[in-house]
Amino acid sequence: MNARSALLILLGLVIGILGTVFAMKALGNRNPMPHAVMTVMGHHMGALGQAVKSGQCDAAQINDHLLRLQSTSGDIAAAFPSAEQDFLDHAGRLRNALQDAVQAHPTDCAALAKVTKPVGDSCKSCHQQYR
Repeated sequence: MNARSALLILLGLVIGILGTVFAMKALGNRNPMPHAVMTVMGHHMGALGQAVKSGQCDAAQINDHLLRLQSTSGDIAAAFPSAEQDFLDHAGRLRNALQDAVQAHPTDCAALAKVTKPVGDSCKSCHQQYR
């Protein structure tokens, strides 16, 4: 085998590997919904946590974030259509915790910290098992 043949074989392997990497990346990104749902929920939980840490808990903003979390939590089952029943049970507990938080209508940081603890615990228990 001469150097030219070896070079062409090596070039073919590199191109094949790159093509496989791009194809696998495209297949992995075909359903952006699960990542999008978790990103939106993470944003709102982060905003609530930051409000508590900074001691700046505006009742209207708190309510807005909690309502958006509650709404987005309803998309979890649709985002993970082949999820196990246990996963869906975790999602149900999260929805219940968020419903309780919205109904409590926290107006200050102490109340917000109290109502977001069960929500955070629900997220944490699911992420420990399924993340």
